[in-house]
Amino acid sequence: MTAVATTTPATARPRPVADVSTMVRRSLLRAVRYPGLTVFLVAGPLVMLLLFVYVFGGAFGAGVAPGVAPGAEGRAAYLDYITPTLLVMTVVGGATSVAVSAAMDATGGIMARFRTMAISPGSVLAGHVLGFVVQALAALVLVLAAAVAMGYRPAAGPLDWLALLGLFVLLGLALNWLCVAMGLGARSVETASNTPMILLLLPFLGSGFVPVETMPTAVRWFAENQPFTPIIETARGLLAGGAGLEGSVAAQAVAWCVVIGVAGYAWARSLFRRERRV
Repeated sequence: MTAVATTTPATARPRPVADVSTMVRRSLLRAVRYPGLTVFLVAGPLVMLLLFVYVFGGAFGAGVAPGVAPGAEGRAAYLDYITPTLLVMTVVGGATSVAVSAAMDATGGIMARFRTMAISPGSVLAGHVLGFVVQALAALVLVLAAAVAMGYRPAAGPLDWLALLGLFVLLGLALNWLCVAMGLGARSVETASNTPMILLLLPFLGSGFVPVETMPTAVRWFAENQPFTPIIETARGLLAGGAGLEGSVAAQAVAWCVVIGVAGYAWARSLFRRERRV
């Protein structure tokens, strides 16, 4: 009788590239099956865009652009000011969704099963991260298209668009790794949906909606030294064709993304290796 060679999960070799590709595809298929998370990526920034431009923009525009009269002129000025902020917040919204997705896998026992399979350990987490980066980029296109339809006219050139894409990809990777860790560390899906909300609040406490110069001293200090102010200012400068963008601000934006990404990656890998106790 001829022996039949078999490969068991214990002896099979993981294939990192193929495993990551499979997990990314799984993440994108989940977006189709759970459209609520995908709709949130676009609906939230769109509602804020309409609200802040058409309701507050006439008054706020006069504050962000000196010499601009309240009303239609102010709305146009504020649309230019707030659009980069809402593009950044679109990426942040995708990151908060990945925390929920990771928590669903962790609390549902899927993560525990993946740990016993012959797949690259990093691919399980990378699938969540890369899948939501793709979704965030698609959402960015829709939000930017809506802003253009409302009258926004970016002055970015080809190199500026390329740099902006790189910034958003880097920001998406950094925040997604951090939020994957938050999702893995959460005891429930509900907790995972609430924990990353601080990330959505930080742009309000920076230069996202009003210039930091208008803030009280203590608040201004915090606004100038938190991650989202240089990130938003870099996006704003690139969309304006580089006008007023300082190299030091862009370097701070990249540095913050790297620090957040490395810390989130290390935290997520540590939680994934640890036996989950429920």
